[in-house]
Amino acid sequence: MATKITGGVKVSVETYYQPQFSDPRLNYYVFAYHITIENNSEHTVQLKRRHWIIIDADGQHREVEGEGVVGEQPILMAGQVFKYVSGCNLSCDIGKMYGSYEMQKLSDNKKFKVRIPEFLMITNGKCN
Repeated sequence: MATKITGGVKVSVETYYQPQFSDPRLNYYVFAYHITIENNSEHTVQLKRRHWIIIDADGQHREVEGEGVVGEQPILMAGQVFKYVSGCNLSCDIGKMYGSYEMQKLSDNKKFKVRIPEFLMITNGKCN
């Protein structure tokens, strides 16, 4: 599990290869990632936007930006946790992702960036 804390907000990521949705013959590999966001700060915050950088081992580089996550812009009071599952596809059996969330403190509407830790996506059996 990869974890990073920024401004009192902890982001943890676990990844899972999805062989049932993948087709290695077509260089198509699907991965799920489970994200846990813990608000360990004293402020109520809202996740407003996401920015992902996705890099395949073959050098392909993509960026994804947008509002919220999985159709939500969750509000987390101090001590609250938000979890979600999403996924991505790669053109090879190894890759990585990292990025950031734009958060907003509801007390003063100040925005701040929370780092998403870099995490690897590797097919089962690739690394022993």
